[in-house]
This record gives sequence, C-alpha cells and structure tokens, in this order.
Amino acid sequence: MTTDQSRTIVRSDGGQDRTIVRPYGDTTGDGRVQLSFTLPVPYGSSEQRARAEGAALQLAAKMGMDPAMVVHAKGMGPDFTFFIVYGRVAHLVDLSEVIVAEREFPLLPAAEINLRIRSALGRKLVVVGACIGTDAHTVGIDAILNVKGHAGEKGLEYYREMRIVNLGAQVSVPDLVARARAEQADAVLVSQVVTQRDAHVNNTKEMAAAFRAAGPPQPLLVVGGPRFTPGSETGLGVDKIFGKGTGPGEVASYLVHALAPPQPVLAGTAAGDSGA
Repeated sequence: MTTDQSRTIVRSDGGQDRTIVRPYGDTTGDGRVQLSFTLPVPYGSSEQRARAEGAALQLAAKMGMDPAMVVHAKGMGPDFTFFIVYGRVAHLVDLSEVIVAEREFPLLPAAEINLRIRSALGRKLVVVGACIGTDAHTVGIDAILNVKGHAGEKGLEYYREMRIVNLGAQVSVPDLVARARAEQADAVLVSQVVTQRDAHVNNTKEMAAAFRAAGPPQPLLVVGGPRFTPGSETGLGVDKIFGKGTGPGEVASYLVHALAPPQPVLAGTAAGDSGA
C-alpha cells in the first residue's frame, strides 16, 4: 500500500514494514520539522528585526522548507540573531538505505572483563585518561573513568583488574605522552567536548602524532566526545572513536577486546569474579 505520506509494505505474516517515512510535526507524515541556527544579522530596531526574520525565512526556503515560519528569534549581542524556524519539507527518508554500524565486539559483564585481563595479561590493565588542550569539560572522561560511572553503569575504576590514572582537564599533549609512558599505559582515553573550529579534531591528530613520534611501545589510543564520528579512526590516527551515548561498560568491553583476547580455559579455572 502506498500513500503520499509513507510507503508501507505488507509482510506475508500480515504485519507491516514502513520503509519510506516523512517527518512528523502536528500529524503523521505532515513533513513538519523544526530547525535552529544563527545568522550574523542584528535584531535591534523593528526594521532590523523584520530584515533578520526575512533572512531566516529566505534561508529556510533555500533549504526546502515551504511553508516556513519563524517561531522564535533572539538577538545575541549587537550583530547576531538566533532563530528557530518551523515548516514543511517534501523530503522522504528511505529506511532501507540507512546503514547502522555494528559493534565489532560483545558487551561483557564486569566479572568476565576482570577474568579476561587477568588471564591474558597477568597484571592490571593500565588506563590513562585526560581532556587535552584547552578543554576543561571533564564530565565525559569522569563518567567513563570514575567509579560512580554514569546512568547506573560503574566506571572503569570499579574493575579490580584495571589501574586508572585520571589526569583531569586541560592536559597538554606532551604531558599526556610523558605520563602515559611513565605509567606504562596500555590504553590512553581522551575526551573532547570543545569542538569550536574543529578543536577536537586538531587536538586528536596532534596527540596521535606525538605518540607516534615518541616511538614504541604504543598504547591503544581511544577518543570520545559528542561530535566525533565513529568510523573515522584512520583519518585521526587513533585506534577507536566513541560518539555520544557511550557508557563505561562499552569502553571496558572494547579495551579487553583489543588488549586481552580470550585465553583457553584450563580445567578447574574459576569462572566467577566480581568487579568490586
């Protein structure tokens, strides 16, 4: 069955798979979307406001919103205006063309993570974490490293077979390299929240180059933040990128996947262990 709002395929079991969808605003399939942006135009006098809103509507029209309306506008200093525009788009989304990257490693419980580290390394896995450059936002790195963790997940400090060194915020790349080598780090975790002028990208490339220049042994380089795109590791010179919504358990599972592969289980080996 096909309509102007969506295309629906009827399955042999009587169910329905919707493969073509449109945005939803007031009613299903009405194509309504909300968009926010800033323009370098003043929003002072009545004439300036009218011109600013006209500029916002012109941009919306060029982006395919028709009709569109400015539902919010606010001056940001003397020369900028922030807008929220609401309108209709004719674009359709084909769900069959959406590619979802699959995790290449399983999520493991704390007991298995500890067992894997102990079996493969015979010592604690050393992790050094930091926010580098001028980034002072430690909420991300703390959520991954601190024992309290995030959203009910314990952080890496909870795992008894890991030793965590959290350097905090605004750590220079040379200091990070020096501390990682001093601690004989197996992995270096870097969080980047500040993204203006691609600071997160530039900082990550600088870090990767510094570790390469320092020579072996090379720790596993892992970066994360809300503006990173998973899958772009090669271009940034790191081993793994985590995007928004990543929890401590996923990071811990990746570390053992990369650094502590499964070992043959000997007869009589205890399978149980706790993370505390």
